[in-house]
Amino acid sequence: MPTREKISIGEHYHVYNRGVDRRAIVNDAKDASRFIQSLKFFNSVKPIVSLREVLSDQSEKNIKKFTKQLVEIVCYALNTNHYHILLKEINEGGISEFMKRLNGGYTWYFNNRHKRSGSLFQGRFKSVHIKSNEQLLHLSAYVNLNEKGHSISGSTAGNIRSSWNEYIGKSNYNICNKEIILKQFRSIKEYKKFAELSLKDILRIKKNKEVPEMLLGRYFY
Repeated sequence: MPTREKISIGEHYHVYNRGVDRRAIVNDAKDASRFIQSLKFFNSVKPIVSLREVLSDQSEKNIKKFTKQLVEIVCYALNTNHYHILLKEINEGGISEFMKRLNGGYTWYFNNRHKRSGSLFQGRFKSVHIKSNEQLLHLSAYVNLNEKGHSISGSTAGNIRSSWNEYIGKSNYNICNKEIILKQFRSIKEYKKFAELSLKDILRIKKNKEVPEMLLGRYFY
C-alpha cells in the first residue's frame, strides 16, 4: 500500500482514505452533505475556525473572505466508508493543510454528532502522484463514477456523493476545477461516453486482478 509521496506545486495527486477498521464514515444524508460542504469551505488559504459559523453566515461579504483556494479540486467521490479526491497542488503545503482540515474538521463533526470518540479515518491520508495526462483522465472517470464502480445499492446508496453531476451539468455546487478534463473533449456528452467506457476497463482490471499502475497508480479501493 503506498504512503504519501512528496508533493510538488503544479502536480496532480490522487488522494484517498477510508474509515478505521473499514467502518462507515457517513451514516446518513446529513453526514454526506457536511463532508461536501467541508470540501468547499476548508479549501481556503484563510483558515476557517468554525465551519458552523461560516454556514450560518452565507453573506457575500463573509464568503469572499474564503475565496482564495489552498488547492484545486479536480473531482471527488464520497463513498460509504472511503473517499477519493483528485487535487492539484497550487500553494506550498496546500494539499497537506487542506487534508488536515478536512479530516480533522469532519472527524470532529462526526464524533460530536454521533457521540463517539477517537480516530475516524485509517491513519493519515494517502496520495499517488499522477504522472501522465492519460492517468489523470482515467482517474477522473473512476472517481466521478465511483458509486457505479462499487455497485452500491440499498439504503446506503443515498449517502453517496461525487462530482459527476458537476461534470455533466446537473449540479451548481461548483467545487471542482473541471476545465483541465473537459477542455480535452468536444462536448460534455463526449466526456460522459469516455468516462463510462473507461470505467468498464477499470472494472475489468479489478475483476481480473490486473495491476492498475497505468490507469490509477499503485492502489485504489
